[in-house]
Amino acid sequence: MVGRDDATRTLLLTALAGHRADTFAPGSPEEELAHHEAGHVLGKLHRATAMPLGGAVGASLAERFHGWIDRAAHADLLDAAEENLLKHHAVILGTSQMDSAICHLDYQPRNWLLGDTFGIFDFEHMRRDARVRDFARLEFRRWQAAPHLRTAFFDGYGRSLNDTERRLLESFGAIEAATALVKGHQENDTALSAHGRTVLSRLA
Repeated sequence: MVGRDDATRTLLLTALAGHRADTFAPGSPEEELAHHEAGHVLGKLHRATAMPLGGAVGASLAERFHGWIDRAAHADLLDAAEENLLKHHAVILGTSQMDSAICHLDYQPRNWLLGDTFGIFDFEHMRRDARVRDFARLEFRRWQAAPHLRTAFFDGYGRSLNDTERRLLESFGAIEAATALVKGHQENDTALSAHGRTVLSRLA
């Protein structure tokens, strides 16, 4: 770190050498290595900042999620069945005990650098949140089409998800769907809207 400004929450960092991980060819050894290293680094962050199971994180998530559902419904982006499905997942989140950690919350290959060392960037969303939520973008944007990358990631992370955590990840997928639909609509981003629609169909 070269410098910081607490008022604007700005960090000035030295440049990191390497290649952005989303530039690696699908199925390449470099892509798999990037996921392994990403898991290793995130595991260290989560373990260093872990807090035990509790209900406060889930309740806060559910409240924010209901806001996204309302925005999607107001924009006519959901039919009745889809709205009920998302509300069902909001109830699950609101009544679940879950552990928390400092999370990146945009943890995906476009924010990783692989070179002589592994680096991550884009910390604008970083905060304490449900630990399992940090895997949602990878699960619903990468891993379902390439499960070997999930395996490589959790080999680096140090452990796989248990059954309860896998069920929670489905509910975080519901948040992924709702936010993608709303932001895609607001920004006229057809690719993001299509992603939200795809995730929603997988949850149905």
